[in-house]
Amino acid sequence: MDTSAYVRAAVEQTDTLADWVDGKDAATPVPTCPEWTLADLVDHVGGVQRMVTMLVGDRLIDPTPAFTGAVPGPTDPAEWREWLTRCAAEVRQAYSSVSDDTPVWDPSGAAAGVPFWARRVFGEVCVHRADAAAALGLPYELAPDLAVAALADWLTTMTSRGYWDNVPRFAEAMRGDGQTLRFRATDAAGDWLARREQDGVVLEQGGDKADVTVSGPATDLLLVITRRRALDAAPALDVQGDRALFEHWIDHMDWVAG
Repeated sequence: MDTSAYVRAAVEQTDTLADWVDGKDAATPVPTCPEWTLADLVDHVGGVQRMVTMLVGDRLIDPTPAFTGAVPGPTDPAEWREWLTRCAAEVRQAYSSVSDDTPVWDPSGAAAGVPFWARRVFGEVCVHRADAAAALGLPYELAPDLAVAALADWLTTMTSRGYWDNVPRFAEAMRGDGQTLRFRATDAAGDWLARREQDGVVLEQGGDKADVTVSGPATDLLLVITRRRALDAAPALDVQGDRALFEHWIDHMDWVAG
C-alpha cells in the first residue's frame, strides 16, 4: 500500500469505528485494554489522529507541539461519531499538502515521517477497532489484504530501532542469539521472518526455515500477534516448531494500552 492508500483505508476504518461507538455507554470496559473504558478508547483513537494531523500538517521536526497540544475528545457519546469522522478527515486533509519526502518527525529511527505516520494511523485504527469489537460484543472482520498491511505496520514498528532503543523492557525480553519466527498469511500475500539478535530484531520478507512457523488467516495472525485474541482462541492458526518461542513473542508484544 502506498501513502494515499493507507490514509484512505484509515478513514474508512475510522468511519466504521465511529458507527460502532455512536451513543454507546462511555463506561463500557474494554477487555483487550483492561484499564480502559470505551471513552478512553475513543479519546485515544481521535487523539492519535489529531496528533498525526499536527505532525504532518504543520510539518513538525520537533514533535513537542503535537504532544502538548492534545485536546480531550467529547465526553458525550452522542458526539463521538462526528468527532471521530472529523479527526480522520483532518488527517486526510493534512496529507493532501505533503509528499512522502516532506520532513516530519517520527520515532522509528528511519526518518520515514510522512509514510510512517500514514501506515501507523491505519494500523492503529485497525487494532483499536478490534478493541471496540471486543468491548461491544461485535464480530471483527477485516479484508485479508488490509489485515496483512496492519500486521506489517505492527511488526515493522515493534522491530524498529526507535522502539528497541526507547523501550528497554522490550529490548531485554527480545534480545536473542538468532532465534527465528516466521509469520505467514494463508489468504493474502504476507510472509515475514523475524530474527532475534543481541542488538535488535531483524525483520525480513519470508523465509523457508524458522524455529517456529505460524500460518493462517491474516486477521487471526493480526489479532493474536497484537494480543487482541488468545492463541488458544484462534484454532485456524497452525503453529509448527517451537511453540514456546512464539508464546514468548506474544507475551512481549506489550505495546498495548494499559
